[in-house]
Amino acid sequence: MNKRSHIFMLLLASVLWGTTFVAQRIGADHVGAYTYLAGRSWIAVVFLTPIVHAFDRFHDRRGTDNRRPRSAADRKKLIAAGIAAGVALCAASAAQQIGVAYTTASKAGFITALYVVLVPVLSIFIGKRPSAHIWACVVLALVGMYLLCITGEELKLQLGDAYELACALLFAVQILVVYHFSPLVDGVRLSRMQFLVVAVLSTALMLLFETPTWADVRAALPAIAYAGIFSSGIAYTLQILGQANVNPTVASLVMSLESVFSALSGWLILGERLSPRELLGSALMFAAIVLAQVEFRPKRS
Repeated sequence: MNKRSHIFMLLLASVLWGTTFVAQRIGADHVGAYTYLAGRSWIAVVFLTPIVHAFDRFHDRRGTDNRRPRSAADRKKLIAAGIAAGVALCAASAAQQIGVAYTTASKAGFITALYVVLVPVLSIFIGKRPSAHIWACVVLALVGMYLLCITGEELKLQLGDAYELACALLFAVQILVVYHFSPLVDGVRLSRMQFLVVAVLSTALMLLFETPTWADVRAALPAIAYAGIFSSGIAYTLQILGQANVNPTVASLVMSLESVFSALSGWLILGERLSPRELLGSALMFAAIVLAQVEFRPKRS
């Protein structure tokens, strides 16, 4: 495939991630956050299992190495990576799903996308000092978030917005965890392993804190299946395939369009509207996201 095909795959992944915010809003009307997260994660594990075997056969035919575990040490490394990434992803996804019940899909999409600004900020703790340009992006994003989320006379975030901000921070942590482990293990197996960890943790939390009924689960099943198959399964696979032949900065820019597609899908499907003030805040946040992606170029070892 040529470079345009890979760009298209990344673009499709961002569309699927963005439209999943609508599925999350619909699912939140019927089941709790942990029930929704458990359902989509188990579906993702089932969906990704044949993909893992398909990738193995593909690499076997080509005689290439996809870092599949071949020893006990390799398996331990994969398990450690999956647990670390899965715990972070479970916490981020739970915060996102709880928050989306109290805010709009468009707001949730834009605030969640702040992880691309937070990643270089958190990189200070792993020895990567952000430039002045990144700090300017952080300030720009904070101004945009204020315009988007702060309403009325009180200077405070709404409940849903606060959850989504926590989600963005947790996703930034998860990205740095994956950044550390991805050069060491097979990427598709790491994706499946982290979803398995999320599925187990969210199922335990569901049993502890929620009492879903079969009627509620059936009502939410289309939204759960969409997120499990299209967002967790297909989109993550498209990301892995698409980034194979695309400059990482360009790939990041394309995938950051997830926030735009979340706003568009909220407008087209749910009929959500943004005020001029909120539109300006969204524009400033997206500008900060794009500028941060252009500047931050982590080197793979």
